[in-house]
Amino acid sequence: MPHLIPAEPQVLLLPGWHNSGPGHWQTLWEKRHGHTRVEQHDWQRPLRGDWSARLEEAVLAARTPVVLAAHSLGCLLVAAWAAHSRYTQRVQAALLVAPPDVAREDLAPHLPGWSPPVLTRLPFRSTVVCSRNDPFSSPEHTRTCASAWGAALVDAGESGHLNAEAGLGDWPEGLQWLHALMTPKD
Repeated sequence: MPHLIPAEPQVLLLPGWHNSGPGHWQTLWEKRHGHTRVEQHDWQRPLRGDWSARLEEAVLAARTPVVLAAHSLGCLLVAAWAAHSRYTQRVQAALLVAPPDVAREDLAPHLPGWSPPVLTRLPFRSTVVCSRNDPFSSPEHTRTCASAWGAALVDAGESGHLNAEAGLGDWPEGLQWLHALMTPKD
């Protein structure tokens, strides 16, 4: 009987509100590593149901298991989608970077329908990466999310919102965490 080699998982990139621009690590990973961005119909006025439907379509279209690499509002999308989808078994793992605190007074009016965030255990391995000086969240909020999601928590130091403005470039540390999630656990 031939030995079957498992297929490498497909990485789906889930940007946050306003998408990820040209210098963002997600865009660089898409260009340099061939990962797939999940395009949303409206990046300016994100509707949780619409964004979840797009993620569901992308997961179902994948020919291999997927690993999700989410930034900011994309992290909350993963949690909301996982709470309702019947296809979570297709997801091997998720890297969740800088989940925002959408209940804050300065964010809530711009992101209706996202607060409160879904804080239930994810049915796949996950790692949350946080920054101590994220302008859209606090370390306490990020720890709460990681704990509720059953995720490992990585402290990235003082790295802002872990986006292009933070000067991460291709973000080699993030790639290491992603590759660790892509390696199946025994």
